[in-house]
Amino acid sequence: MTQQGAALQTYNNELVKCIEELVSKREELQRQIQQEEEEKGRLQHDIRVLTDKLSRVNESLARRLAARADFDRTIAETEAAYMKILESSQTLLSVLKKETGNLTKATEPRGGKDH
Repeated sequence: MTQQGAALQTYNNELVKCIEELVSKREELQRQIQQEEEEKGRLQHDIRVLTDKLSRVNESLARRLAARADFDRTIAETEAAYMKILESSQTLLSVLKKETGNLTKATEPRGGKDH
C-alpha cells in the first residue's frame, strides 16, 4: 500500500501542478483579454470622434462647394454682361465715328467758295 500511496501522492502533486499551470495560463489570457477590450474601447472612441469630425468636414466642404458654384455663376454672368458692354461700346464708337465723319463733311466748305 505504501507504494500505491506514494504513486497517489505523485499523481496528486502533478495534478495540482497542472491545475496551477492552467490557472496561470487563464490569468495571462484574462490579462490579454482586458488589454484588448481596453484597446477596443479606445478605438471605438477614436472612431466616434473621427466620424463626428468627418461629418463636420463634409458639411463645411458642401457649403464651400456651393459657395464656389455661386462665385463661378456670378463670374460667368458678370463676364458675359461685360462682353455685351464692350460690344455695345465698340458699336457706339463705330457709329459715333461715322456720324462725326458725316458732320465734318457737312460742315466743311465746298470747293473753297466760301473763302
